[in-house]
Amino acid sequence: MANLQYTAIIRAVDDAASEPEAIPAATLVIFRHGRTEGAPPELLMVTRSRKLVFAGGAAVWPGGRIDPADRDLAAAVAPGLDGEETAARIAAIRETLEETGLAIGIRGAVNGTVAGEARAMLLQTVALAPVLERFGWQLDLDALVPFARWFPRGMAHKRLFDTRFYLADIGTGSVDIAVDRTENTHLFWTSAQGALDMAERGEISVIFPTARNLERLAQFEDFAAARRQAETIPVRTIVPQIVQSGGTRWLTIPDDAGYPVTRQALERIDRG
Repeated sequence: MANLQYTAIIRAVDDAASEPEAIPAATLVIFRHGRTEGAPPELLMVTRSRKLVFAGGAAVWPGGRIDPADRDLAAAVAPGLDGEETAARIAAIRETLEETGLAIGIRGAVNGTVAGEARAMLLQTVALAPVLERFGWQLDLDALVPFARWFPRGMAHKRLFDTRFYLADIGTGSVDIAVDRTENTHLFWTSAQGALDMAERGEISVIFPTARNLERLAQFEDFAAARRQAETIPVRTIVPQIVQSGGTRWLTIPDDAGYPVTRQALERIDRG
């Protein structure tokens, strides 16, 4: 896949202290049914603004950094649970509402109009707690299924994200979405294989973690199958490694984490 972009210049890091501090983040892979019977499920992807430092111009899933307000809300709603895990799910819910207008992981009265009003309020408050209170919503954290965690340390990133990936399903997909026009420029639905084909044709660019996760997601005939695998394979942090084999340098990930493709030759990665 020669056109799959990895936007950081890749290098081995001998001194971990030279790296930027890791930024905890969360992203949400949203499923809907395929448009025709028997068609693979579609995923909602966003195209990031080219002005952004990290993954500018790349196609990704909705998400972003975990904010202090997310941790405060996590402590308030689930004091007995893993605070960082709860905060990550809250961040994924918040970022998805902000970036797409979809209210995922929410219990309460939700329709297109209400979601639009909630999104407008969220863009002003930059925190989910007052939005939940205003609309009488409650969090449904179990609607988000833990899928993966990627921490690409050892690369020449200007910003280093430790990102948790979650899955969620909206079923038929009869929803209203609109791009936020701040960090992103385009929203689109496509199957996982469709996104890989678009990348191969040069129609979109995808960074290395997105490519590997698309390949993994392309294995599933529906959300239930994706959920089954996610619940079978424990989430552990994926840290890509550079290895030398047969005269070729490869960027690799573990062979037992559910990914059908676990390495890519560095010479075939567009370093952006």
